[in-house]
Amino acid sequence: MGVLERREREKLELREQILDAARTLFANEGYDAVTMRKIADAIEYSPTAIYLHFQDKEELIHEICRADFLALAGEFQKIAQVKEPLERLRQVGRAYIDFGLKHPNHYRLMFMANRPAACPDEHLHKGNPDQDAYAFLKMIVAACVEEGLFRSEFNDVELVSQLLWSGVHGLVSLQIAMQHETWVEWRPLEELASGVIESQLRGLLRERK
Repeated sequence: MGVLERREREKLELREQILDAARTLFANEGYDAVTMRKIADAIEYSPTAIYLHFQDKEELIHEICRADFLALAGEFQKIAQVKEPLERLRQVGRAYIDFGLKHPNHYRLMFMANRPAACPDEHLHKGNPDQDAYAFLKMIVAACVEEGLFRSEFNDVELVSQLLWSGVHGLVSLQIAMQHETWVEWRPLEELASGVIESQLRGLLRERK
């Protein structure tokens, strides 16, 4: 490996360290409480090293938002080829749960932590189901509505999408925040995930004659 190649690799590795440290601090302490110096201390570098990669805290949070929301959308894209919309909904629900529990700091910052109300980079691809996870969910829900799979009162795509999202979000956030609490006799995650998804879908589905 040449000198220039090694330096570029080290530069990219430092950038990832900065993003990981900032993500954790933002999720734990809230955006307003975190300074560039605090991020630098977390990775044992000087603030100057961070400013070589990001001009300020705003640029840093925007990059985290962009990367994390696109990562979630990327997980959903793995399900795009599933033909049956109801099965796509099941798999999207499980992919969402898996993403949140595999990347708890990502999830906490995206959906549980105090951060800027409008984090612009997460909206750059709004409405594009290839890059917007919520748009992908709505596309599947719309297909279910069009095929008459849901009861007549559940014909509002936005409402149904938000109901489904709320259910899996509740499971993920509880697991992240409460998984070490011993006063709850937690059931196995597989049973919880399957139960949340199936109970939601059964509440929506039209009765078969």
